[in-house]
Amino acid sequence: MPGSGGGPGAMAGSALTEASYSTNTANALIHLYRAEVGKMTAYRQRLDMTTNWSVVTTAGLSSFALGDPNNSHATFLFAMFMNYFFLRLEARRFRSFEIAHHRVRIMERFFYPAMLGDKVDTGWHQLLLAELGKPRSPMTRADALGWRLNRNYLWIYTAVLFAWFAKLDLSQPKGWTLEFPEALSLADIGNFPGWLVFAGVTTFYTHLIVLAVRAAQTYPLEEG
Repeated sequence: MPGSGGGPGAMAGSALTEASYSTNTANALIHLYRAEVGKMTAYRQRLDMTTNWSVVTTAGLSSFALGDPNNSHATFLFAMFMNYFFLRLEARRFRSFEIAHHRVRIMERFFYPAMLGDKVDTGWHQLLLAELGKPRSPMTRADALGWRLNRNYLWIYTAVLFAWFAKLDLSQPKGWTLEFPEALSLADIGNFPGWLVFAGVTTFYTHLIVLAVRAAQTYPLEEG
């Protein structure tokens, strides 16, 4: 183990350099690095796939709802639900992506600088051992949701919201004047009053905005 004991992998002095690594140790870490980068690439593709599902689903449901005046505006509420399903699925994949990304950044910040002759923190390998022994994502579920919202889904949800408003407006005869609170009845769905539908949508979008705002803006390893 580099940095411990008195064998070939022992550390000379208080700084860890390329001389502290045996050939086997260095090869093992290099193969680990390549494996973790491969995981990141695979999860990056899966993240893009989930976003594509969301875009295609939103486009299909919007075309259906706007293609015929008789089609219910509730189609857009279903689109909001489906996009939330995709968002949660993508956030779960993003947390798995971050496990591999965290390990890669540990090696990029400590192992490779040491191999190139720089002096690094002597205890970094304990951090890597902890990550390997008990894999855990460096971000919470809420932060993962917020990150994916900031990157992709807020734009999708904005498009769905404006398309929903357009559907409500197009369902009215020409010359109709928008007046409150009577305008709330535009969102009626069966026995559900329009004000309740608007309240639900407002609450849901407020929840999304809070998640996006509270999401961490830097990766945990990059802090400090």
